[in-house]
Amino acid sequence: MKVLGITGGVGSGKSEILKYLKSAYGARICQMDEKARELQKKGTDCFKKIVMAFGPSVVAADGELDRRRLGEIVFQDREKLAVLNGIVHPEVIRCVNFEIEQKRKENISLYVVEAALLPDVGKQLCDELWYIYAEEHIRRSRLKASRGYTDEQISRMIASQPGEEDFRAVSSAVIDNSGSFEDTKRQIGERLKL
Repeated sequence: MKVLGITGGVGSGKSEILKYLKSAYGARICQMDEKARELQKKGTDCFKKIVMAFGPSVVAADGELDRRRLGEIVFQDREKLAVLNGIVHPEVIRCVNFEIEQKRKENISLYVVEAALLPDVGKQLCDELWYIYAEEHIRRSRLKASRGYTDEQISRMIASQPGEEDFRAVSSAVIDNSGSFEDTKRQIGERLKL
């Protein structure tokens, strides 16, 4: 089984690429952000540690984490973001490693792990790491259209993530997703050859 890591900044088009890998190649997809959300549900160890670290203001009326409030806190302060990542990342990695081992037993040919912060952990989990690149103006345009984010919100998110040079330094391939999706699919086909 090939374990492929997909990483890239917010708005780079990772979600569309994941859909394509699933439909065209039968890939099993693991989105680390979703795993992290599961591990942060009310009552979990991660939830308790986050509330202890950030205070009761990050708990919503329904008793779950107020993800918007927590995001506002960590996207404005790198040290607080590091605290949050220090709580969540080890648990997510443990969970994903377990899932990878399970899928190996099922003879799955392609398992794809996606996360914006994969440069930090990609070497531990993946056989190969792809950086999904898109020009910044395209990323901004996508985020405004799909999520309704403001320029200020987008700037904070981009600033909180690794820079292009960091992504490129740890990746074994760069998929340029700035142009047509047909071109992106061609690049993927050249890299995979499964």
